[in-house]
Amino acid sequence: MQGRELLKNKKRIVIKIGSSSLTHPETGSLNLEKMERLIRILTDLHNQGKDVVLVTSGAIAVGRKALGIQERPTMRSIKQACAAVGQASLMMVYQKLFAEYNQITAQILMTKYTMINDISRTNAKNTFEELFAMGVIPVVNENDTVSTEELDLDFGDNDTLSAIVTALVEGDLLILLSDIDGLYTDDPHTNQDAKLIPCVTEINEELSNMAKSSTSSVGTGGMATKVSAAKIATASGADMVITNGEDVRNIHYIMEGDEVGTLFQSCQKDNFNIMDYIVSKQYQR
Repeated sequence: MQGRELLKNKKRIVIKIGSSSLTHPETGSLNLEKMERLIRILTDLHNQGKDVVLVTSGAIAVGRKALGIQERPTMRSIKQACAAVGQASLMMVYQKLFAEYNQITAQILMTKYTMINDISRTNAKNTFEELFAMGVIPVVNENDTVSTEELDLDFGDNDTLSAIVTALVEGDLLILLSDIDGLYTDDPHTNQDAKLIPCVTEINEELSNMAKSSTSSVGTGGMATKVSAAKIATASGADMVITNGEDVRNIHYIMEGDEVGTLFQSCQKDNFNIMDYIVSKQYQR
C-alpha cells in the first residue's frame, strides 16, 4: 500500500486516453459528458499545483464522423484526411471544455522526428517546460496528418507516445486510461479465473509474455503496447498505472492512493536514455 500512498505526492502527471474511451460505441460520436468530467478532474489536479499533460487519441475517429465515413479507413491518405478534419474539431472541444474552468490549453503534435532529431527534441522539451511555467495544460497527439509508413513511430494507439512524453518531460506518474481494469493473469473475457494484478515491481519475460500480442482481443491481449509503455515510463523514473477509462474518476482515486488498476512501480535506470531505447526498438528505420 505504501507505493499507492506515494502517488499522492506526484507532481508531474501524464494521462493518456484512447478513442474508445472518448466516444460512444453506438455512434462513434464524442462522449461529451465523459470528456467534461475528465477535463474537470485534470483542471482540479492542476489547481493542486501539479503539472498535467493529456495525451489523447480520437482525431481520426472524430474526422470519420464529421465526414460521414462509416467503416474504419484502411488507406493511409484517407486516415490522414480524417485526422486533419478531426484534430481541429477535437481540439476545439477540449479548449471549450477547459475554458469553462478558466484553464488554458495548448496543442502539441508529435512525430517520430520530434524525438530522433536532437534539435526538435530539445525544442519540444523546452516548449513543455515553458507551458508548465505558464500554467498551461498541453494536449498531445501524434501528428497523423503528416505521418507516413516511413515515419511511423508505432506508438500503439498512443500508449508508447504517452510513455515517451513522460520520459521527455521527466514526469513522475503516467496513467493509461484503458478499456480494461488493469493487467490480468489471463484474458478475463475468456477465463473467469483470471485475476487482476494490483502491482508490478519488475517487468520480466514472464510478465511480457502474459501481455500476449497487441493484435489479440481486449483483456491481457490488449496489454502488449501498455507493458512496452511501462518499460519506458518506469525506466525513466515514473510510476505507471493502467486503469479503466470507463470511469474517469479513477484518476482521482489513483491520486488519493486507492488501489485502482495495476501499478507498475518505478525502477529508474541511471543509464536509461530514451533515444537509445527508440533506436533499439527500430523506431528509426
